[in-house]
Amino acid sequence: MTYDLIIYNGDIITLEEELIDVQAVGVEDGTITKIWTGDFDSEEVTAKEWYNLEGKTLIPGFIDTHNHILMYSKMKSQVYCGPPESNSVDRLLNKLGKEAKNQDKAKWIIGYGYDDTMLEEQRHITREELDRVAPNHPVFIRHISGHLAVVNSKALELSDISDEVEDPSGGHYGRHEDGTLDGVLYEIPVLEKVMRHLDQLTSDELTRLMIEASEDYIKEGITTNTDAAVGLDGGFSEYEEHIRAVTHTDFKLKMRYMVMDDVLNEKPFADMTADEVDSYISFQSNGQARLDSAKFFQDGSIQGYTGALRDGYHLHPEHNGALIHKQETLNEMFQNAHDRGFRIACHGNGDLAIDSIIQALTNALERFPREGHLHRIEHLQTVREEDLKRMAEYDIATSLFINHVYYWGDRHRDIFLGPERAEKLDPLNSVREHGLLYTLHSDNPITAISPLFSIWAAVNRVTRDGHVLGESEKIDTYEALKTMTLYGARLNDTKETNGSIQVGKEADFAVLDRNPLTIDPMTIKDINVVQTFIDGKPCIVEK
Repeated sequence: MTYDLIIYNGDIITLEEELIDVQAVGVEDGTITKIWTGDFDSEEVTAKEWYNLEGKTLIPGFIDTHNHILMYSKMKSQVYCGPPESNSVDRLLNKLGKEAKNQDKAKWIIGYGYDDTMLEEQRHITREELDRVAPNHPVFIRHISGHLAVVNSKALELSDISDEVEDPSGGHYGRHEDGTLDGVLYEIPVLEKVMRHLDQLTSDELTRLMIEASEDYIKEGITTNTDAAVGLDGGFSEYEEHIRAVTHTDFKLKMRYMVMDDVLNEKPFADMTADEVDSYISFQSNGQARLDSAKFFQDGSIQGYTGALRDGYHLHPEHNGALIHKQETLNEMFQNAHDRGFRIACHGNGDLAIDSIIQALTNALERFPREGHLHRIEHLQTVREEDLKRMAEYDIATSLFINHVYYWGDRHRDIFLGPERAEKLDPLNSVREHGLLYTLHSDNPITAISPLFSIWAAVNRVTRDGHVLGESEKIDTYEALKTMTLYGARLNDTKETNGSIQVGKEADFAVLDRNPLTIDPMTIKDINVVQTFIDGKPCIVEK
């Protein structure tokens, strides 16, 4: 027999307990067809292509179950407004002022990565400050959380938003003490009133950027990816943008879509079941994409004080954020999606929101029980023990944004949550001990796309300032690898086709320059991905 590809001569981590001492893997037609354990003699078999690991490590391709690749693609054309170069109000304003001088007056200045808690002044910039450096340009600067933004007066004017505007359900406008707008926008229902007026990329420009983004993901070893909110900023047009990109011959990444619930309740999806939507997406994408779930939000960002907490914020105990939907409304929304056969994925950062989501999910499951439903809660930052017990009772899964521990752990401890709650931030070991199905994710572009970094964060739980946050919530490296491979496949309901190295599964692999199971755990984030295979085809031009 002649194989299309044989990979050999290195450490091969299958993540299948019975497959140890693997010496080589054979591939035909994009599928794993042979695994050699024990002795392997390359002279006894033939292959069209040989890949010599030269002592490097082969693992299953990473599965990232929650990020925003479309948003990330668009940000490639925008102005970066975060640290370290923009770590004070003056530095940020100077950067935006220079951008204004280089842009036509009619053109929007759009920024990303802005974080008020990383500014020396520890405050938001204001519309008046933006007016001073960009009086003739509309300005829209999105917060690192994705849930807030800051705009200038020109942007408010073009969006027909005056000081008399009322706060919509699920969001609010920042105001000065005299009631006038200060330029800070809180949550998507408010942001979208401005975003619909932003300059748009052409279809060709956006497709090119999405291909570049997919290549960035592949370079990190990701072979299957989920965009976690298709339609969040632009409705059905975002689905169309995805389809244009994923059907391009240069787009190799396998895709899954969490589609916003409001999009699923409009044409062409309104009268479809989940299976019909999945078939529709698969057909339109030439088999490159699938439906993941119906996506909902029940709170915002803890960093933006819009995450809904039971006990209030550490430095502002009088404030506990707010739920986006009334409980009765969320119950109805979930019931409708559940009855149509959709998996439900709902964003919940604060424990008050998590409790509300659990109530709505259990209500739907009590009315219409469904085995293997795979409903899930996204992020799960501040989940409590009693919440985990209820999740386990109803087999509710989760995907945790573990990178919070590194990027915001110190500020969660000192500003937002306080020491006790921060110790239980993203409590991976507790989730594991309750037997929940769970994965890790980067939430890119909120944090950089890197499964190895997320694994490092899960194993070490080290903050930006070098503190260990929640020693008891660490998990070991082998378990962490599973959360971004095998458990990802289980959460995606594709465990028969990917997530581990096993005969009959897709030949999706990542090649690492070091074995994460044998090195110092603190160096896991420094491992390099040297090659990624999708369906047995190498996707990276190696140096």
